[in-house]
Amino acid sequence: QVQLVESGGGLVQAGGSLRLSCVASGRTFSNYAMAWFRQAPGKEREFVSAITRNARSTYYADSVKGRFTISGDNAKRTVYLQMNSLKPEDTAVYYCAVDKGLVGIPGITPTTYDYWGQGTQVTVSS
Repeated sequence: QVQLVESGGGLVQAGGSLRLSCVASGRTFSNYAMAWFRQAPGKEREFVSAITRNARSTYYADSVKGRFTISGDNAKRTVYLQMNSLKPEDTAVYYCAVDKGLVGIPGITPTTYDYWGQGTQVTVSS
């Protein structure tokens, strides 16, 4: 089993920044991807960004490209999401997820991922 704990959410004005963290504990895997998804009220959960362990490649949704940066610290088993130039439409619960058996590039659908955190609320006021 893997446990994921997110933190760093909060209330920020449009144009502001937040950094989310996700700490993993439990089993380790040789090749995996960690991702951030978000879900706004009444909407489906959507892919935000992902990072691979071995290649350290990063991927972003078009809606956040150029504003968000994902990074990871393998020693700390932590992945970060630096969010800059936040917009009201970024308001959502942000979830961390792990795909324990990555093949190819990280998936963008929630069903690809095996473990999920409890989520952290990000609210951007206009």
